[in-house]
Amino acid sequence: MLDTESQKSPKGRWPTPPFDPRFPNQNQTRNCYQNFLDYHRCVKKMNRHGKSTQPCEYYLRVFQSLCPRSWVQRWTEQIQDGTFAGKI
Repeated sequence: MLDTESQKSPKGRWPTPPFDPRFPNQNQTRNCYQNFLDYHRCVKKMNRHGKSTQPCEYYLRVFQSLCPRSWVQRWTEQIQDGTFAGKI
């Protein structure tokens, strides 16, 4: 699991996401999508176990900084409609 303390930035600052060796290329589309999925999987798991979703905020911050808002909005609507193609 991620060390959330080392990933935190000073209060109020939202830096660029750290390097992820799974996505070494300039095109960060897959990184955006994977972090979106990871966030929703994390929230689902934490809610199922009755725990705080605070550790999932890392994924939220990363996908919010990498993904265009229109993609996130469309994916969220698809999740609500039950038509999202990803496995959450």
